[in-house]
Amino acid sequence: QMRLTESGGGSVQPGGSLRLSCVASGRSIGDYVMGWFRQAPGKERILVAGIRKTGTTFYRDDVKHRFIISRDDAANTMDLQMNFLTPEDTAVYFCAARWGATVAHEVDEYGYWGQGTQVTVSS
Repeated sequence: QMRLTESGGGSVQPGGSLRLSCVASGRSIGDYVMGWFRQAPGKERILVAGIRKTGTTFYRDDVKHRFIISRDDAANTMDLQMNFLTPEDTAVYFCAARWGATVAHEVDEYGYWGQGTQVTVSS
């Protein structure tokens, strides 16, 4: 079993930055595709960014050029640097791991999840 633990959430003003971290234990993330999802109140959980074992990344359109996903397989961690945050980025952010080769958008494709960390962007 893999355990994922997120940290780094909080409250920030529009235009600000936050860095989320996901620490894995139990298994090496080097064998998994990793992703960051978010879920706003009353909305579905959606993929924000993903990173393959090769380091190839995916971003949803509204976070491109603002967010940067990275992974450190040796440290068993994954990060999400979020810049120029807007109120629309407010959500609970989850890290997830998928056994496979490609970044998938579907929640059901990911077998391991963290508990989530709240990000609130407000003036």
